[in-house]
Amino acid sequence: MAHVQTVLGPIEPDSLGFTLPHEHTQIALWHIQDRWDYWQLTRDEPVILEELARFRAVGGSGLVDLTLPGVGRDPVWLRGVAAASGLHIVMGCGWYRTAYYPPEARIDRRSTDDLADELVAEIEGGVGETEVRPGIIGEIGTDKPWVSPAEERVHRAVARAARRTGLAISTHAVLSDVGLAQLRIFEEEGHDPGRVVIGHADSYPVLDHYLAIVERGACLEFDFIGMPWERERTGEVRTIELLCELLSRGHADRILLSQDVCNDSQLVRYGGNGYAYLADAFLPRLRAAGVSDSEIETMTVANPRRLLTIG
Repeated sequence: MAHVQTVLGPIEPDSLGFTLPHEHTQIALWHIQDRWDYWQLTRDEPVILEELARFRAVGGSGLVDLTLPGVGRDPVWLRGVAAASGLHIVMGCGWYRTAYYPPEARIDRRSTDDLADELVAEIEGGVGETEVRPGIIGEIGTDKPWVSPAEERVHRAVARAARRTGLAISTHAVLSDVGLAQLRIFEEEGHDPGRVVIGHADSYPVLDHYLAIVERGACLEFDFIGMPWERERTGEVRTIELLCELLSRGHADRILLSQDVCNDSQLVRYGGNGYAYLADAFLPRLRAAGVSDSEIETMTVANPRRLLTIG
């Protein structure tokens, strides 16, 4: 039976409304030496629940948490946050990118099929004794503007697991056209491009790149919306222009919108925009630019619902 797999169990797809498809409710990126992304998103549950309540207040229904092993994935935490917040929370699975592969995963010493088998076991039986089941594979990424040998092994394993289980794949493809390389690997493994989301599209604002992805049937995710750093703040005008161009070409069904909250500075408590910025500030700007309510509904409700539906 078709369903969306949340951390509290399967739900009817129609139960899932306005959804943020690329977020975190806690994450730790500070533990890798000599990395620039040296930050964390707090595990202070009252703070996170207060922030998520703002999203609920503006009509939020679902949230996809793409925190993976190696950067703090915690199924028990997610189950508690889902129960307390009232949100439909979907958990990711897989391995993030080379610098954050957990040593115990032994990515460089295992076969592609062995890695795929591990993912399938989680998807079908849950994570360890928690029995919490992932509802999407991702975020699967690269450290550089190319796919390293270890990352290629992960991408191929992910595609094989997705084919066996029906889950969609969400990627980390930042500041380059590496998303096309990711998509090529998934296609070589026989995975349906329509079940692939190439993430962080707004970090690489190149229309031809976007068209190359959507014309192959995959989805683009603009998920740096509302980030506090100056590059993203000034880039928002360009993001709206590019979104309008894609929509004018009929690609509403290939676009997702999110905020990738992954840093304490993004929380309202600490001066950031929080999880509600997309609904509160960005969507009104899209409407002012001529985007219809129907197109917004497609991008924020129908597309996440379709990609998260299994079976």
